[in-house]
Amino acid sequence: MSVLQNFDEWKKFLQDRVDQASSLGMDKVTINDLAYEIGDYLAQDVDPKNEQERLLKELWDVADENQQRVMAELMVKLVDHK
Repeated sequence: MSVLQNFDEWKKFLQDRVDQASSLGMDKVTINDLAYEIGDYLAQDVDPKNEQERLLKELWDVADENQQRVMAELMVKLVDHK
């Protein structure tokens, strides 16, 4: 099963990547920038696999770049329990 099939699995995958980036010394700004790039890629090139991803894509599509960056930062914050 792909991590995109289940939203909880997607959050766990993202949490693992955020933890990995932090352990490699990446700061929050860099992690948030990467989250924005990933969010942009997913919104443009990946078909949402569940209702949560569909909602995020629809919000991403109507947001301007600043709002998209906030969304990406919030996704990181959602999974970053530190």
